[in-house]
Amino acid sequence: MEGYAQVLTTVPSRAAAAALAGSIVNARLAACVQTVGPIHSLYWWNGKPEDAEEWQLLIKTTMTHLSALEKHIKENHSYDIPEIIVTPIVGGSADYLRWISAETKRTDASS
Repeated sequence: MEGYAQVLTTVPSRAAAAALAGSIVNARLAACVQTVGPIHSLYWWNGKPEDAEEWQLLIKTTMTHLSALEKHIKENHSYDIPEIIVTPIVGGSADYLRWISAETKRTDASS
């Protein structure tokens, strides 16, 4: 069985979320990207605390696409160091996981 993952990243606005989600799905690097927001983030940046409104992207993909997805996020993200957290999917609906595979494999055939 192919491995699956959910990748999390955050962006500074709804427009940035829509643009990044669209570019990820159109590139077939993920079968689905869900946008959640706004969220409130408190974090350290350049030695001082920051307080920001952000939007979170939950990206459903296969393990084989992780490297290309990370590269895509870094190239299309406005942050110097974008949050990229990978959580392996250890179980789930077999039909849903097959759907993730089918939709991301469409990239493999065209590459």
